[in-house]
Amino acid sequence: MPGNSFGKLLQVITFGESHGVAMGGVIDGVPAGLSVDFELLAKDLQRRRPGQSALTTARNEADEVEFLSGIFEGKTLGTPIGFNLRNKDHRSEDYSELKNIYRPGHADFVYDKKYGFRDYRGGGRASARETVSRVVAGAFAKMLLRDIGVAIRAYVHRIGDIEIPDGAVWSWSEENDVRCPHEETASKMRELILHCKQIGDSVGGSIHMQIDGVPAGLGSPVFDKLNAQLAHAMFSIPSVKAFEMGDGMESTYRFGSANNDGLALVGSSNHDGGIQGGISNGKQIAGKISFKPVSTIAKTQKTLNTNGEEIEFAAKGRHDPCVLPRAVVVVEAMAALVLADNYLLSLSDQWKPKTTS
Repeated sequence: MPGNSFGKLLQVITFGESHGVAMGGVIDGVPAGLSVDFELLAKDLQRRRPGQSALTTARNEADEVEFLSGIFEGKTLGTPIGFNLRNKDHRSEDYSELKNIYRPGHADFVYDKKYGFRDYRGGGRASARETVSRVVAGAFAKMLLRDIGVAIRAYVHRIGDIEIPDGAVWSWSEENDVRCPHEETASKMRELILHCKQIGDSVGGSIHMQIDGVPAGLGSPVFDKLNAQLAHAMFSIPSVKAFEMGDGMESTYRFGSANNDGLALVGSSNHDGGIQGGISNGKQIAGKISFKPVSTIAKTQKTLNTNGEEIEFAAKGRHDPCVLPRAVVVVEAMAALVLADNYLLSLSDQWKPKTTS
C-alpha cells in the first residue's frame, strides 16, 4: 500500500480525512483469543481527544470507536479488526479560502505536486486527526505487550525552553493537562502554551518515552534494526522533527570508555537506550521525540497562492497552540505497534525442536 499501512505481522492500515465522514482502519495480525480491554482503549482515546482542555483545539470530537469486525464476546477472532470513528464536529467552511492558498509549514504545496489534487479542508489526509486511528491500533498492541510484561509510558519533558530540571523527583501521574509528570514544571509549561494561544502563536518541545520489560532479542540486524523501526514510527507522526535513542546526541561528546554499557552489572549505564546492534538487550528502552511548533497560527504570515503570487495569510479555525499534550499517547501507540510486531516476529527466530523422553 502506498504509505497508508504499517507493520509486518501486526499490520494496521488507516483511512479518512480530517473533514471527511469518518476516520478508521483495519488491524490485521492480532492473535485470536486476546481479551479486549475496552477501558484501556477508551482512556487512550480520551488522552488524544480534541477539546479536552483549554490547551487544545476547541474542536470537540467524542472519538467513540465502532468495531465492524474481528471481535466477538469481548475477544479477538484472529481475523481483521475493522473500526471507524465518526467526524461530527468539523467546520469545513473555515477552510474554504484555502482552496487556492498554500499555508506556511503545511503539506498543501507538496500534496498538489504529488497528486495534482488535494482535500484542503483542514489538511485532509495530512492532518493530525489521522492519528486517532493509530491510537486504536496501538491500544491492541499495548494489550498484547501487557500480557508479556512490557509497559510503555511517555510524558512531556520540554515545552519551548521550559523542561523538567535534571534530578527532579516526579511521578507518572497524568493529573495535569500538560501531561508533564513534574507539577511545578507543568504549571510553567501551561502558562507558556496559554500565552501562545492568546497571541495567536504556537510552541514545540519534546516527549520522552520509557519502555520497561522488553525481552532481549527483539529486532533484526542491518535494515530492520529495532531503533530504525522506532525512528520510522516516530517520524511518521505529524510535526516530529527529531528522534534520539538513549543519550542520543549527548553520547557523541564522550569517549568510548565513558559510553560503553555494562550488560550484566546491576545499575549499569544504559547510554544506548536498551538497543545494541539493532536488537533489544533486555534493559529499558528510552527515547526522545522532538516536535516542531504547530504550523497553523492566527498571526499574519507571507505565503503563496496556487498562481505563485505572494500573499498575506492568517489562519482561521480551531487549532492546538501546542501539540505535545495530545501527542504523548500517539508516541506510545507507535512504539507499541513496533514492539508488538517484533515480538510476534521473534517467535519464529529460533528453531526449538520437540523434546522426547
